[in-house]
Amino acid sequence: MRYISTRGNSPARSFTEILLAGLAPDGGLYLPEHYPKVSPGELEAWRHLTYPELAFKVLEKFITDIPAHDLKTLIDRTYTAEIYCNARAGDDAGQITPLYWLEPGLGILELSNGPTLAFKDMAMQLLGNLFEYVLEKNGEELNILGATSGDTGSSAEYAMRGKRGIRVFMLSPHGKMSRFQTAQMFSLADPNIHNIAVKGVFDDCQDIVKSVSNDHAFKSKYKIGTVNSINWARVAAQIVYYFKGYFAATESNEQQVSFSVPSGNFGNICAGHIARMMGLPIRQLILATNENDVLDEFFMTGVYRPRSNAETRSTSSPSMDISKASNFERFVFDLVGRDGTKVQELWGKVDAGAAFDLSGTAHYSRIKDFGFVSGKSVHTDRIKTIREVWQKHAIMVDTHTADGLTVGLAHRDPDVPLVCLETALAAKFDETILEALGREPERPAGLEGIELLPQRFTVLTADANAIKDFIANHSH
Repeated sequence: MRYISTRGNSPARSFTEILLAGLAPDGGLYLPEHYPKVSPGELEAWRHLTYPELAFKVLEKFITDIPAHDLKTLIDRTYTAEIYCNARAGDDAGQITPLYWLEPGLGILELSNGPTLAFKDMAMQLLGNLFEYVLEKNGEELNILGATSGDTGSSAEYAMRGKRGIRVFMLSPHGKMSRFQTAQMFSLADPNIHNIAVKGVFDDCQDIVKSVSNDHAFKSKYKIGTVNSINWARVAAQIVYYFKGYFAATESNEQQVSFSVPSGNFGNICAGHIARMMGLPIRQLILATNENDVLDEFFMTGVYRPRSNAETRSTSSPSMDISKASNFERFVFDLVGRDGTKVQELWGKVDAGAAFDLSGTAHYSRIKDFGFVSGKSVHTDRIKTIREVWQKHAIMVDTHTADGLTVGLAHRDPDVPLVCLETALAAKFDETILEALGREPERPAGLEGIELLPQRFTVLTADANAIKDFIANHSH
């Protein structure tokens, strides 16, 4: 399997070549030259596999330059009940991503059983093992530069801490994450972890990562890689749980399932799109945004208008406070018939701070063929949903999952099971849970006083050169 850029001006490369690269040299994102198809026979054979077995079957279709035995070893090392053990799932914890039915036909796929209590662990733990494997094979080192609006940072740091040949430089918007999210990251004392609090919003952090990644001389000299969802391996690993959720929600492959997905950077739902393209029987992919509704606006109108940083709102579902969805380019590449020249034209406008408009085009009319619908959830909606789910089902959901439920229920087809993808445990957002329920969420063992631990971080201005200087001074 070879990988091409969404902007069409970079040579095709292998999986291990793009694993460490992040953005393509032309500024685009990598995607497979084609999506592998899953036959009905394969779908049937996969139905009763364990999570590691299923992950191997899915990922071997995308990763063809790592020997099968080595790939299986990496996957088996990643997806264990010991690592994914923070579940409310009890005896089902060994399933890694158990499906919890709120009522017949409405379920939550538990994706927050990893070490940082967020769905990002599902891909990031594997990414850490893949990085270490490839770096050791090549005798190389890597400086990882990432940006986080909440959960990516801690997930990446817990996956990379102590890994040989890896240093992490994680940017986050200063003062914009929840207290728990901040403490998870800043309390890590591992010498290969560097937290940088940027004076700005998440989009400033993301812009800096892209700027540094596009400085090819600096990137080469300091061996810069990325763990953000612009890294294809992150998206590939997330494809697996769509298959697992589908099998848990159905009894035969004749049935369809709809998935509701809280969406900020479009990586999570992009994995669902690819699973559907592979042949998974998905009826609808329901995209849920918060008050930062750039993506909902596009799916409703055909206009993609990233907001300025000043327009990006701070909300009670902070991991979705994103106004420039980096993975959206992958979907648009498919939407415009994989025309790299067209994508380059569209993102030329985006990179210049402008909008693009596909309304009235044949491209926009294809959205329904891809199964997408969308909606927006605001603070009062998520408070109401958190309260109702607790009252009806005695389940405490986090703010982002509440957004997914709110929008998912608005689009629910009573004849098709609806699976909402969980984003994180409620414990990460105790301020809003307290507002909704009048009580704080329980903390998993060992995390009760995490905000009281000493914190280690550096505050810098939202300037790519300042970040480059910091990396240069700490890359040894």
